[in-house]
Amino acid sequence: MKVGLFFGSFNPVHTGHLIIASYMANFTDLDEVWMVVSPHNPLKDKRKLTNMYDRLEMTRLATEQAERVKVSNIEFGLPQPSYTVDTLAYLNEKYPGREFALIMGADNLASLKKWKNYEVLLANYKIYVYPRPGSDISDWANHPAIRVTDTPNMEISSTFIRNAIKEGKNVQFFLPDSVLEFIEGKNMYR
Repeated sequence: MKVGLFFGSFNPVHTGHLIIASYMANFTDLDEVWMVVSPHNPLKDKRKLTNMYDRLEMTRLATEQAERVKVSNIEFGLPQPSYTVDTLAYLNEKYPGREFALIMGADNLASLKKWKNYEVLLANYKIYVYPRPGSDISDWANHPAIRVTDTPNMEISSTFIRNAIKEGKNVQFFLPDSVLEFIEGKNMYR
């Protein structure tokens, strides 16, 4: 089974994330996509992150009806900050019958050389890339591990949603109703 790992803070998970996960699960050769909720991405400020269990629950709520998209909290039990190469080593040990691939935006691919042991990732894993406007990935154009996809592009960010909620704006349709109800029920991002 070929599993695509879509890592993210999902703070909160939104329609753009879900379109990427769904596209990768249904329009590529991946059998499943696991949305891996990262407790702490080493390239982000941890102080700005909402509780990881709330982010996990929002991601679960958002994917309840998705057949080939699962949610993973695998990094919750690993040392923080989470490094992709370490998580993959753990997953390969825990699930020996699965082949793992990475899913990332072109913006992340453009900065891949800043990642811990990025050479190991390129040597051992396929990387499925979704487009991001303004990201130059021409350096990676012919790399055998890189597969650039035609994933539909959505200009929605979690930062935009958090700011909109803080300003009292209506964010209906930017995220699933179940996630919006969860956010409102906990009075998050205000």
